Amino acid sequence: MDLPQYPYHQSLEQRSAQPQRRPVVIVGAGPVGLTLALDLARRDVPVVVIDDSDRIGEGSRAVCWAKKTLEVFDRLGIGEAIAREGVRWQRGRVFHGEREAYAFDLLPQSHHKMPAMVNLQQDVVEAKLVRAVQLDGRIELRGKHELIGLEQDEAGVTLNVRTPDGLFDMRADWVVGCDGARSPTRTLLGLGFQGQVFEDRFLIADVRLAPGVQPRGLDPAKPERWFWFDPPFHRGQSVLLHAQAEGLWRIDFQLGRDANVEAERETERIKARVAAMLGTDGFELAWSSIYQFCCRRAERFRVGRVLLAGDAAHQVSPFGARGANSGVQDADNLGWKLAAVLKGEGGDMLLDAYEFERIEAADDNIGHSTRATDFISPKSALSLRLRKAALDLAARTDFAKPLVNSGRLSAPTEHVDSPLSTPDTEAWAGGPAPGCPAPDAPLDEGWLSELFGSEFVLLAFGWPVPAAGVRVVTLPAEGVAATRYGARPGSVHLIRPDAIVAARWHRFDADVLRTALARAQGKPDA
Repeated sequence: MDLPQYPYHQSLEQRSAQPQRRPVVIVGAGPVGLTLALDLARRDVPVVVIDDSDRIGEGSRAVCWAKKTLEVFDRLGIGEAIAREGVRWQRGRVFHGEREAYAFDLLPQSHHKMPAMVNLQQDVVEAKLVRAVQLDGRIELRGKHELIGLEQDEAGVTLNVRTPDGLFDMRADWVVGCDGARSPTRTLLGLGFQGQVFEDRFLIADVRLAPGVQPRGLDPAKPERWFWFDPPFHRGQSVLLHAQAEGLWRIDFQLGRDANVEAERETERIKARVAAMLGTDGFELAWSSIYQFCCRRAERFRVGRVLLAGDAAHQVSPFGARGANSGVQDADNLGWKLAAVLKGEGGDMLLDAYEFERIEAADDNIGHSTRATDFISPKSALSLRLRKAALDLAARTDFAKPLVNSGRLSAPTEHVDSPLSTPDTEAWAGGPAPGCPAPDAPLDEGWLSELFGSEFVLLAFGWPVPAAGVRVVTLPAEGVAATRYGARPGSVHLIRPDAIVAARWHRFDADVLRTALARAQGKPDA
């Protein structure tokens, strides 16, 4: 695959030695920073993205993209391509030894535009994001720009940047650090991390099978996530298998905390592990890596005019595909809020709400990741016995199946206590409460999710309503959408630009809507 680059070049402010004021500078050109840049550009906010590299990162790395993330990508114009080129799946199977303990379905409902999960290598997704950024004249992507200094005052932020031609200063109204787990932005802010570092080591191996070779009965035409506890080919440890695009398979081997890392990096040793699992040596090793992981987050996601997103703000285990997905959802949560503040359409409280909501999401993801890691890597003999009992019972009884934790798959966090939401004042039989993601549904033409993303939307079930300052979408009071939203004739739902329910009522009232809209825009006193 021909991966795009973003070579270094001198900017006007370098040549003139005069910092130019930029509305937003994003530090980091990974999936999170590029997603945020595209989102802001769609809202007509000029953006400069800087990165200390000039090319896409090596290796597949993140491979699982969840439905909510795919909907975000779809609003940016690359979702359909990712869903088309990637491997779609929604079922998973968990094994104890060679016996199946249980199976699950991530999306038992039909009628959604995007699938539950798509497996596509991170470098392929990043390439699509980079190409989209390079085609957008509102975004400037600068390679070989390393952030080494950060100072802010009441009027803005000064960034000191190192380039091949030396140091220079940039000036921005707002800075967003999307610069990964070793974030210079977070370090320069003096923020510490809260959480846990896990000692266990894991091996990733991406392999391409020879023609006709099929791994342990898994049908490539019906891809599923397979997870083994204590399999016969890797006793005492766990193994995860995923199908990827371009004929690749991702295999994760648990190595344990006492593994000899240098020995485990040896190509022949990796091939031997893969061959033992597949029962054949008919494969090519495309890429491998050994990793440890953390479940932790920064103390703050906002310090004045500087914000953090993605791995710069939080880190989780790879079990459950929560890292990259939660990072993209950070960008989706922040983009419209930052644009509204810059344009004077939203109050500064919006950015405090970003911190509140995404810390809540980070804590949610860290909790799930920590519990999964504790189940996958028991720290005591008692924990190991309890895990074995849960796995044995899950194979025979339904009540024990939820006890088995091979990584709860990524799902968007419900921000039920968000300061931007208007609480319910009447009973609802179902549907998403304020602070919850707005579900997709089919329309006569297209999909409901395609109407979200650019502005506030008011869903009116049954008949149109005379609402000012918000786009009104009239929907039937019966059918898939009405059922998913728990609506009856006359019900209305106010949806935020990031496809989160801000408020809902069974009867339209213009004054009540105006108050709820002001609250959702960070202007509760308006």
